[in-house]
Amino acid sequence: MAVSGRKIADFQGSISKGSAEGFDHRCEPCLAIGQQIEAHGFCVDCQEYLCKNCFSYHQRTKASKHHQLVNKDNMGKYAVPAKDSGVCTEMCRDHKNEVIKFFCPNHEALGCHYCMTMNHRTCKIDYVPDKCSGIGDSAEFREVMRELDQKVNEAEDVIKLASCREKELDSCHERLLKEIALFRKEINDRLDQLQKQIQTDADRKKFTDQQAVRKLLETCANISSDIKQLQSRLQDYKASQQNGQLYITMKQAKAKLTSDEIKEADRRLEKTNMQYTFEQNQDLKNMLSRENALGKLTISSSRKSVDKLTHKENIDIKTKSDHQNICDITGCVVLSYNKVVVADWNNEKLKVVDIKNKAVLEETTLSSKPWGIAVMPQDHIAVTMPDKKEILIMTTASTLTTVRKFPVKGICKGIAYHQGHLFVVCSDPKCVFITDTQGNVQNTIKLDNKRFVRPWYLLLSKDLRHIFISDNGSHSVVSITLQGDISAEYKNKDFKDPRGMMMLDDGSLLVCGSGINGSIHRISGDMKQGHTMVDALSFPSQMCHNRDQHEIYVGCISDQMIVLSVKKCVL
Repeated sequence: MAVSGRKIADFQGSISKGSAEGFDHRCEPCLAIGQQIEAHGFCVDCQEYLCKNCFSYHQRTKASKHHQLVNKDNMGKYAVPAKDSGVCTEMCRDHKNEVIKFFCPNHEALGCHYCMTMNHRTCKIDYVPDKCSGIGDSAEFREVMRELDQKVNEAEDVIKLASCREKELDSCHERLLKEIALFRKEINDRLDQLQKQIQTDADRKKFTDQQAVRKLLETCANISSDIKQLQSRLQDYKASQQNGQLYITMKQAKAKLTSDEIKEADRRLEKTNMQYTFEQNQDLKNMLSRENALGKLTISSSRKSVDKLTHKENIDIKTKSDHQNICDITGCVVLSYNKVVVADWNNEKLKVVDIKNKAVLEETTLSSKPWGIAVMPQDHIAVTMPDKKEILIMTTASTLTTVRKFPVKGICKGIAYHQGHLFVVCSDPKCVFITDTQGNVQNTIKLDNKRFVRPWYLLLSKDLRHIFISDNGSHSVVSITLQGDISAEYKNKDFKDPRGMMMLDDGSLLVCGSGINGSIHRISGDMKQGHTMVDALSFPSQMCHNRDQHEIYVGCISDQMIVLSVKKCVL
């Protein structure tokens, strides 16, 4: 069937999963069951395109073995476009013998002739057969399909949360029983009855919560199933070009999209999000004869601990021997609980900063501008020198001294160390070199020139399966695998010029967003979410975390290094 000069199967293939091929025609029997297979023949009698298997089968069955079949080269001569079907077949719920043929845009209501006469007499009514022509190629159809996909994803997200919650209930219950058992060893047999009572309370709580969670799982599974059925019906009606039914089902789908069932399920799930622990009674030995002497079951809501950053102070890192240039800190690492070493790009120096006394203890002038720094074992650091395309290995044991240096085949920028290997990101050529500490290249990960513009810093994931790269040119942070494939990317209109990065304990990233009104942005490890933690910073470039002091030091294009206090907040 032709609609607006384009076969509907072609459009369906463009949205069907796995349909990347640009076929002229697809096998129509296979398309009916959701498979996208190129047509290699045509049945003149059935007016259907057939793949190799269906073509062969067509020749063998009694019903079709005498049909006229043509091969791929000749099938275009015999294909006859079908007519658009505006026939409506779905029966009205309220008037069982009537077919749904009308839609009221004012009330978003489908109905039969009687429905419209009784309930929508003053409304402007759409006659479905007049409105459904070409609906399968409409923007509205594509939008409904997109929103249905989104709705399914939302339902499945709640299902995942509910499944995790069910496991947490088991884990919480298991911890509770262990606490009871440990405490029980310190008391006599008198407590058997009390122990049974409190375990019963815990079991009852677990049973109640699990019942609620399982009910939610069933509800969300049903919602997801209903939506998938709608999607299947939409695709089937579109494939068979039953546009009347397609129109009606689309409107039913839109009604489903307005439902708050998933949000309600999420709210009900939140009510089960309670932690319960065993609270010991410290005066137990003197209170065995009292009611509830063993202790009691306490219930509290699950709360998350997050890091809060507040400005604490600034440290002046400008020295008398500096050039007239303002300091530009492109790299910084913590050496000990009270020492930080920074790379000052503009003044071509490394500086050791005493955090306690807020002063530069030592400075070393280099032969060119340094960029990134990585801490290595045995009081060593690695420093990238982009202009010279080399890496310095330096000792920090007494004074900053170069132990050795080795060349890099590129403009080396950010650097990280892990288990005897250095990971170095280069901006030209765009790649990541993995070397040993002597400079022998173990692996080269090429970066996609179309996706990366100015890769400047890198960070290793906790599981060492991914590398995070801040790309200053594309204003994004990109996660790649060790094979160089892009696994995720973070972009945000409020997030510009990403530079230095560090990782928090939960696997999320802090990233410097440079600029006059720069910021520090927090990005989830999966790159799906992010928000600003600190703003109004002047060109922040790199930072490092002093866990002993609960501080983060931020290097900027400034003579002042910013000290942020890290505090845990409970949400």
